[in-house]
Amino acid sequence: MGLRAKANQEGDAMGKCFDQSHSAYSSGDGARAKELSEQGKAHQREMERLNEQASEWIFRENNTDSKPGEIDLHGLYVKEAIRYTDRSVQEARQRGDSEIHLIVGKGLHSAGHVAKIKPAIEDLMRKHNLVAALDPHNAGVLIVRLDGQTRGGERSIGVDDISRKLERDEEQCVIM
Repeated sequence: MGLRAKANQEGDAMGKCFDQSHSAYSSGDGARAKELSEQGKAHQREMERLNEQASEWIFRENNTDSKPGEIDLHGLYVKEAIRYTDRSVQEARQRGDSEIHLIVGKGLHSAGHVAKIKPAIEDLMRKHNLVAALDPHNAGVLIVRLDGQTRGGERSIGVDDISRKLERDEEQCVIM
């Protein structure tokens, strides 16, 4: 949380510098505008560095005691969740795993209770042509078949089906 707070402070400072840079430019002070723009870019780089450190820590802590093939994406920003999922899918395929369990949650802790990670991961699944099914015991977990096949009797579901199912089964999500 401390790293995220520092990153947010850097983001605020970045925005302030860029706003001041625009004002200086509009006032005809190009030199000051350039100086403020450079300061804004420095704040941006520091914000990105701090967020990277935070995401590494969050991912490591969330997954330290995870079962093999289980990836917990809670607490990550969308871009970070996509990056870690993409990497995890590639690593699982290299190991020859047949499936992975992606803990995406349902957005219950997001602003307005609207899932942000889940739709992004659904797009990533489309990119990889993956077959997914909701975990019957936890609607916040996607079981992703890496070979693109379904198990005997298992119905392949599309991302639209997943979205509808998650919206209907809000109370069934159990995250530990």
